Amino acid sequence: MTVKLFYENPYLWEAGATVQKVETDGEKVRILLDRTIFYPEGGGQPSDRGWILGEDFKIEVTHVSGKDEIWHEGKLNGRLPEVGEPVRLLLDAEWRYENMRQHTGQHILSAVFKELCDANTTGFQIFEDYNKIEIDYPGQLTWETVSKVEKKANAIAWFDLPIGVEFHEELPDELKGKLRKELSDKVTPPIRIVSIPGVDVIPCGGMHVKSTREVGIIKVVNFYRKSKKLWRIEFVAGNRALKYLNKLLSDYWESLDEMPNKNRPLVERVKDLKAELDKLEEEKDNLRKELWEWKAKALLDRAEEIGGVRIVSHIESADMKDAQAFVVYLVDKNPGTIALVVGKNYVIFAKNRDVEGISMNELLKEVLAKVGGGGGGSEVLARGGGFKLPPEDVLRTALNILKASL
Repeated sequence: MTVKLFYENPYLWEAGATVQKVETDGEKVRILLDRTIFYPEGGGQPSDRGWILGEDFKIEVTHVSGKDEIWHEGKLNGRLPEVGEPVRLLLDAEWRYENMRQHTGQHILSAVFKELCDANTTGFQIFEDYNKIEIDYPGQLTWETVSKVEKKANAIAWFDLPIGVEFHEELPDELKGKLRKELSDKVTPPIRIVSIPGVDVIPCGGMHVKSTREVGIIKVVNFYRKSKKLWRIEFVAGNRALKYLNKLLSDYWESLDEMPNKNRPLVERVKDLKAELDKLEEEKDNLRKELWEWKAKALLDRAEEIGGVRIVSHIESADMKDAQAFVVYLVDKNPGTIALVVGKNYVIFAKNRDVEGISMNELLKEVLAKVGGGGGGSEVLARGGGFKLPPEDVLRTALNILKASL
C-alpha cells in the first residue's frame, strides 16, 4: 500500500520516495512508489502533475491513479528506473493548488445551493478551465437565484473559515446528522470527513485548502437544465476565475469592436446585426426566386417535348443543395415537366406529380447501373452521385433512357 503523503500535508510540494514497481509502454512508464505526494484522479478532482527525478532519468508525470496502490504514469527521459531506487518527487504546485481552491469552492457552492434551494449536488468535476456541479432541483433556476447563491458563497469564502479534515472508522450518530447528504453505501472506512464550520460537513477524499479565504472569488459562469430535475452549474474560483473572466471580457470587447455601432451593450448590437441579416436574407430570397423564374423560363424554352411531357436537361454548376431547391421549384411550378440535372458529382431527377408512367427512383437506378455510383429517392424526386463518367455523358445516358421510357 502506498503511503499517502498528500493527506498528511496537502501543501507538501516536494518529497523523497522509493521505487517499488516499474512498467513500460514505449516512451511511457508507470511507477509504483512506497509513498507519494501525487493525488490520484478521483472524486471529480483530476490527478496531480509533476516530475519524478532520479539519477540519469526524469519522468514527466501526466496521470496518477489507484486507491491502495498509486501508480504514476508519464514520459520517461533517460534510463529506466530500477526497483529499490530512491527518487525525488516534485509537484506542479500551481496545478495542485488551483485544484484545491476549486474543490473547496465547490463544497461552499454546493452547501449554499442546499441551504437556499434545498438542492443536493449529484455530480462534480474539475476541468482545466472551469468546473461543474450538477444539482437535483425541479424548479426553474434564474440568474437572480444564482446571484443570491453566488453572493453568499463568496461571503463564506471571505470569512476566512478553517477547513477541517477528520478520519473515522465509523461515523458517530451526531456527526451523521450534520452531513449535507446521507452517507453513501459505497463509502468504506476510513471515512474522511471535510468540514467548514457552520457551512458544510461532507465525506470527501479530495484535496482542500486550509481556509475558505484561499479559495478567492467564486463565480458562476453558466447554468442550464440537463433533465427535468437536473441542472448543470459551471463555475470558476481562484486564479482560474480571473483567467476565465479576462478571456470572456476580451471576447466581449473584440466582438463589440467588430460591430458597425460600437456602443454598449453588445446584445443590442447583436440584435441590430441580426435584424440587418434577416433583411438581407429576405432580399436574397427574393432575388433567388427572381433568378429561378428567369432560369426556369430559359430552360423550358429549350426543353424537348415527348408525348406531352417537357424534358428539361441541364448541366449545373451550383452545389447539390442549391440545385435541388431550384429543381423542386421548377417542376412544382410547371405541370407536365421532368427535370434531369447533373452537377460535378451528383444527379437530380424530378418530375411534376401529374406526370404518370415513370418513376424518378427507377430512372436513377437504370442510369447508375450504366454510369456507376449510388443514390435513391422516390417516385417524384431522386438523387445520386459517385458516377465514373463526365457529367455530359451521365446526362446523355439519362436522356436516352427517359426517352425510351416515354
